[in-house]
Amino acid sequence: MAGNRGIRKWGWVLIFLAPSLIGLLVFTVGPILYSLRLTLYDWNLLSEPRYIGTRNFEELYHDQEFWTAFGHTLTYLILYIPAVLVLALGTALLLNRPLRGMAFFRTATFIPVVSSWVVVALMWKWIFNPRYGLLNYLLAQVGIRGPAWLFDPDTALYAIIIASVWKDIGFIAVMYLAGLQGISVTYYEAAHIDGARPWQTFWYITLPLLTPTTFFALIISLINGFQIFEQAWLMPESFARSGTTVVVEQIVNNAFRYNRMGYAATMSWVLFAVIFAVTLIQLRLQSRWVHYEL
Repeated sequence: MAGNRGIRKWGWVLIFLAPSLIGLLVFTVGPILYSLRLTLYDWNLLSEPRYIGTRNFEELYHDQEFWTAFGHTLTYLILYIPAVLVLALGTALLLNRPLRGMAFFRTATFIPVVSSWVVVALMWKWIFNPRYGLLNYLLAQVGIRGPAWLFDPDTALYAIIIASVWKDIGFIAVMYLAGLQGISVTYYEAAHIDGARPWQTFWYITLPLLTPTTFFALIISLINGFQIFEQAWLMPESFARSGTTVVVEQIVNNAFRYNRMGYAATMSWVLFAVIFAVTLIQLRLQSRWVHYEL
């Protein structure tokens, strides 16, 4: 048919894609490229940007507050990722059982994922309240005096990790549930015929065939973990924030509280470089431990 080939065809393609492409360029690609340019400038949103070269990067290298926040972010990742992956896998194994009413429990597991962090933060602030909270009350029943949690900079970050794991378990569990349902039953039938025990079946069949799902969940969790902000901003009390400051919080403070847009852009690009490098390393190492079903 005439018009389906050559320049005329691609002209119609561009016409139909133009609204989306224009929005992408104006609201996404443009600001990203401009933020990269801002790393070389000092701009307070009121005056004209002033070119300062690499001084933002030099200042960032010696900024103790930024590296403290980076350390808190790494601590969050080290504790959060293993916990959420293990608990999500256990949840998925339970949700994969052919029991009556399982659809209700699957839905209930996902409710925290779609809940606003404002609501979740308020709920966990009550749970972690040192005097009236549910968690310390339960600890007191077994003779343990609970800490101050969100009121103490030494424990506030751990409370944030607990709340984050609780909120994200359902999201990762859905991934694992899909992975479990994608494993052919022939593997389990062959293992049963060979006399394999349940833990052997899990260790030698289920876990290896779930490695693609684990890899994807790990990448997503790493990227989201590096960008932790809402819970660190909403949950800790003001005098406990010294123990919970994270990288994105530093970016927001420098951009909108101190009006240092160039410095905030520098932090953003350093964070992007770290996330990109970690993701690239994971992609290069996946061939060593990820097993795809043939």
